[in-house]
Amino acid sequence: MPLSFPASGDETPAAVAARLTGRAVTGVRPLSGSLAEAALDDGRTVVVKRAEEAEAARAEAAGLRWLAEAGTPPVPRVHGREGAWLVLDRVTEGRPDRDAALRFGRELAGLHAAGAPAFGAPPPGGPVEAFIGLAPMRNVTGDDWPAWYAEHRVLPYLRRAVDAGTMDADEAAVVERVCARLPELAGPAEPPARLHGDLWSGNVLWGADGRVHVIDPAAHGGHRETDLAMLALFGCPLLDAVLEGYQEVAPLAEGWRERVGVHQLFPLLVHAVLFGRGYAGQALAAARSALAL
Repeated sequence: MPLSFPASGDETPAAVAARLTGRAVTGVRPLSGSLAEAALDDGRTVVVKRAEEAEAARAEAAGLRWLAEAGTPPVPRVHGREGAWLVLDRVTEGRPDRDAALRFGRELAGLHAAGAPAFGAPPPGGPVEAFIGLAPMRNVTGDDWPAWYAEHRVLPYLRRAVDAGTMDADEAAVVERVCARLPELAGPAEPPARLHGDLWSGNVLWGADGRVHVIDPAAHGGHRETDLAMLALFGCPLLDAVLEGYQEVAPLAEGWRERVGVHQLFPLLVHAVLFGRGYAGQALAAARSALAL
C-alpha cells in the first residue's frame, strides 16, 4: 500500500525538501500517497519521496548515485536522504521519439559497460538486503552468472510463489528445470554489467530535453541482457530503435532474442509474488520458452 505523508511537524515534504536542499520551499503538490513535488525559492522543483522503510531509500539513493557515475543515461540527482525520505531532481517529461530512443540505447550500453565488481554486487553504500519495487532483493555476490541467477534471483521468488499458493509443485518443477539447464541456456559468458535492475517502461522517462532518463533502480551487478529483457516485458516505446542504438555500441551475443524468456523469469516471478496468479502463468510460459531453446 502507498504511504501517506504525515500531516504536520518536521516530517512533511516541505520540511524534508528544505533541509535536504538548503532552500526555502514555496509550495508543495502531492503526486501520490508517497510522492510530492516541492517548489524551491530559486525556481527549481524537486521530488520528495517517502519509501516504506529506510533501507529501501538507502538502496535507491545508492543505486542512483552508482548509475550517475557511469555518466549515461541521465538519472535524477539525489539531493539527499534522511531515513526513509529521498529528495531528487524532477524530470520534465516530453514525448518518445526515435532519436531519443537511439541515444538511449547507446547510453544504456555505456552504463552496462561501466561494469560491476561481481554478479549481485550492490552499489557502493547500498545494502545487501535491497529491493526491487516492493519486493526484497538480496545482493549476494557470485562469479558465475547462471549459478548466481538461479540461486539469488529465480529460486527465492519461486519458493515464495509456491508457499503462497500462486504456483503449484508441477509448475515449479518447470522453472527448476530451467535453473538446472542455465549453464547451457545462458549463452556465452559475459562480465558483470552495471544494471539498472528494474528497467520496465514505467521507470523510463522521455525527457523534454530529448533524452531518456531512468528512475527507481534496483541497481546491482548482473547480465546486461536482463535490463533489455525487462524493457521488452512491459512494452517500452520504440524498443526497436533502443535496441538498434544499443547494438551500434555493444553488439549482443548470438541468440540473445531466444534468451529473453530466461531473463524475464526473474521479474515475472517477482510480479507473481507481489500481484498473483496472472504473472505466475507468464513466468511458466517464459520457462517453457527457455526450455525449448
